[in-house]
Amino acid sequence: MPVTAMGPDDAPGRYTARNPPTGVLMDISSFAANPGLTFLALLITVFLLILLSKWIRYIPNNRVGVVEKLISGKGSVKSGLIAMNGEAGFQPNLLRGGWHFLTPFQYRIHKLPLVTIPQGKIGYVFARDGKDLPPTQALASNVRGSDFQDLVAFLQNGGEKGPQRQILREGMYAINLVQFVVLTEDQVYYLPLDKSELETFQKMSAIIAERAGWRPVIIRGADDAVGIITVHDGPSLPSGEIIAPTVGEDSKEARSYHNNFQDADKFLIAGGLRGRQYQVLVEGTYYINRLFATVELIPKTTVEVGTVGVVVSYTGAKGADISGLEYRHGELVTNGQRGVWSDPLLPGKYAFNTYAGKVLMVPTTNFILKWTRGEVGSHKFDENLSEVSLITKDAFEPSLPLSVVVHIDYRKAPLVIQRFGDIKKLVEQTLDPMVSAYFKNIGQTRTLIQLIQDRSAIQEQSGVQMKEKFAQYNLELQEVLIGTPTSGAPGGQIEQILVQLRSRQIANEQVETYSRQENAAIKERELREAEAKAKQQTMLTESAISIEVQSNQGKAEYAKAQQQAAQIQTLAGAEAEKVRLMGEGEAKRIKVMAEAQAEQAARVGIAQAMAIEEQVRAYGGPQFQLVQQVMNRFAEAIEKSQVDVVPKIHMGGGAQGGGSLIESLLGLLLSEKAGQLAGVPLSTTVNPEAEAVKATIREGMRKQ
Repeated sequence: MPVTAMGPDDAPGRYTARNPPTGVLMDISSFAANPGLTFLALLITVFLLILLSKWIRYIPNNRVGVVEKLISGKGSVKSGLIAMNGEAGFQPNLLRGGWHFLTPFQYRIHKLPLVTIPQGKIGYVFARDGKDLPPTQALASNVRGSDFQDLVAFLQNGGEKGPQRQILREGMYAINLVQFVVLTEDQVYYLPLDKSELETFQKMSAIIAERAGWRPVIIRGADDAVGIITVHDGPSLPSGEIIAPTVGEDSKEARSYHNNFQDADKFLIAGGLRGRQYQVLVEGTYYINRLFATVELIPKTTVEVGTVGVVVSYTGAKGADISGLEYRHGELVTNGQRGVWSDPLLPGKYAFNTYAGKVLMVPTTNFILKWTRGEVGSHKFDENLSEVSLITKDAFEPSLPLSVVVHIDYRKAPLVIQRFGDIKKLVEQTLDPMVSAYFKNIGQTRTLIQLIQDRSAIQEQSGVQMKEKFAQYNLELQEVLIGTPTSGAPGGQIEQILVQLRSRQIANEQVETYSRQENAAIKERELREAEAKAKQQTMLTESAISIEVQSNQGKAEYAKAQQQAAQIQTLAGAEAEKVRLMGEGEAKRIKVMAEAQAEQAARVGIAQAMAIEEQVRAYGGPQFQLVQQVMNRFAEAIEKSQVDVVPKIHMGGGAQGGGSLIESLLGLLLSEKAGQLAGVPLSTTVNPEAEAVKATIREGMRKQ
């Protein structure tokens, strides 16, 4: 860091070309003619100039003059550095820009620059003289002498030596750099008195730079942060306290009295304590002395939607337990007191000092706890949970995956935190053993198949029974979800049983599928018929209309036919009567004629019968007549077919062979004829029908 200090060139009595004497004008050319006189005149001029330089001093307007009194009738300074009563030593008042008349050889003027603090920067002040600091005080107080440009007021009003609590803001200051050392980021303004001082000031500058103290504290809205203040000066905290309470906590005016730690003296006067402060800084720009207080930026406490923040305060007054006598799981206090706050933080952003307490986030939406290895919920409360190991009634050892849906009422969230510390401890130390034991008991009462097939019933039953257990811990059980039991190793017995059950179910599903396919085919056929009917709808409509037309025509024709029928019936009645009468007459006529013809036929028949009987007798009986008829038919057939009766080629049958059919018939005929001739009766068989005919003929002839 560059250091601006006055060197020997500015010592009193030193003449330089930068400060030529004025007011003495000599015409040196008038002495040119006399060299001796000229030399004397020059000596007089130089003496006068030296004498005037001791009386008259010039201070530029951008600098100040620190007056060091060399000779004084009051002697030297008895104590301190500054001669407040005109003693020999550094004077409290400065010489500003312009000409100044001083007694020769009595004063030494140290020309020093004005102190300049750039825009947006901070200057720190170190006082060489003043009251000694108390043992418990780290920085010098300057309550009354607030302006370092008035050194007399600073010392008279009890200004203290050492690093000051008050800082310098932007601007230019005419400061006595013998009494005060001003440290800025770019340089150190002071008048060197001892070489060892420079090392002290450099260490002080390094501490300020380490704490980013050359610039004000700027907390931007985009940072979404709060500033935690640690005060390095003032009374210490009482025993057992870790956070300094807010200054003027009961008064809003007192709370802003020290202007957010920017006025260190007022902070301490108001009762501020050394250490980390409960009060925090929010968005804004703060010119804070980093030797007095350091600032640490931490994120704001954000309570997301679907959660509440339960505050566990490490500081505050000891409060009364408001959880009730029956609740024996810790104290619940009102907000602001030490302990678990009864009212949680609702969703939002809070400038909460996390050194004074912690905020535990409790979800108020439903969250899922998974008893499945490798699966973790979004809140990660179940990252150490795994499947529940069961032993079934039939000695299988499956692993049962579970999921439990839990809800926490935001009003009961402080009770949960008060009882368990946080939600993860609740899950691992209470819910995990409770749920595991419950389902182990369920598994021992069922076989593996029952455990698989009765999953829905077990799930419903467990949801009802476990809801009461969860309520004892201020939790609301929403639902229990049970997965498929596994053996933990691929290809185990449980998997084989599941494969068999799946095969059985597949077979059932195939039956159902075929049934549905059959129904689908029927529906498809009906659809096709409907589509066909739709396509023929025009023809159906036309045919329906045609049927209706024909029906109407039929009805007309029917009516007409009924009329015609009535007419015909009437005519038919008359005609029938006519026919009846004519028929009766005709019948009578026919009857008479029939009787006559019958009588005639009877007589003819009788005569024919008698003739036939006689013919039969004449021809030798019925057999001979049959042969005669056969021969007659045979002769007619030969005649019509023109077949030769005598064959052109005769083939004999041998000694024993029979002849032809003709020969047989001729032989038969000849044998019958021969029998008659011999007086042998043709047949002795009596024909009853012939006898009846004969009797009838005889009876008729007798009647005649």
